[in-house]
Amino acid sequence: MADSQDMPTPQSALDDRDYWTNASADRPQLDTMARLQSWTKKSNDLRGFVLRRCDLSGINLSKTADHPQGYRLQGADLYRANFSHAHLFSADLSGAVLMKANFNAANLQSANLENANLLGIELDHAKLHNIRWGDRILQEQQALAEEKSGHREQAADLYLEAEETYRNLRIHLERSGLFERAGDFFHREMVMRRKQMTKPSSARAISYLVDIFCGYGEKPIRVVLFSLAFIVFCAACYFFAAGVIYQGQELGLNTRFSLMENLNHFISCLYFSVVTFTTLGYGDVTPVGATRAIAAVEAFAGSFTMALYVVVFVKKMTR
Repeated sequence: MADSQDMPTPQSALDDRDYWTNASADRPQLDTMARLQSWTKKSNDLRGFVLRRCDLSGINLSKTADHPQGYRLQGADLYRANFSHAHLFSADLSGAVLMKANFNAANLQSANLENANLLGIELDHAKLHNIRWGDRILQEQQALAEEKSGHREQAADLYLEAEETYRNLRIHLERSGLFERAGDFFHREMVMRRKQMTKPSSARAISYLVDIFCGYGEKPIRVVLFSLAFIVFCAACYFFAAGVIYQGQELGLNTRFSLMENLNHFISCLYFSVVTFTTLGYGDVTPVGATRAIAAVEAFAGSFTMALYVVVFVKKMTR
């Protein structure tokens, strides 16, 4: 008896949407691409198509004058399918199963990959500009849902898959020169690694602090915001403690003074906080009493923070 996969499939079946969306139907391996393209000539709707392990290398599913919105493959099952050298410009692959699919040297520019399963996807030499990845990949969303449900083991497995997926995407984006998006994925990769750590633990706490201060080296603006917030906080400590002196006068909150006088004192405390944080130390304003300890801590924090900012900024600019 002939192999069922080599037997011709009636054209009426190929024109039937149920044939392409039926997961249990035999998929003819011979002329699969030609048969699929006969469908695409009349319709750009490939939603839910099951094309597992199909060889579709070089297929053209880019948007055309006939299909200006691009091809729609939402929810399609493309597990281990071969799309190497394929043209998928502006294709909608949201929610599709792309696990271990081969998109090497494929054109995926402006494609929509939101909520797609990207675990193990191959993207060597693929064109990846302007892809819509979504804020969070599928595995991270699933892990958060499992964690909320109290299923910690399942959540840990999904966080591991998310970390692997983010790492894979980050590597391919770096190779394509898309460093800004690669940096975003590196940040998510490190967050996923932290999520797998024992809670509570010192390693998890340190990792969380690094994220807050600089986003694992990918968010220099966080260093700036922390610096500004810390300067204002220390200035408030000096002001309410009346712990700094300028030309023999204590600078701080005094209910006997007017609002404008208190405001001037706060600005002076803010000035002292800035020169202490930046370790300039002009010496015109000096701390007294317990505020000397605050000034010492601020000076140390300022030295560390400015060094951290330089490292993070240089890392971003020299990629």
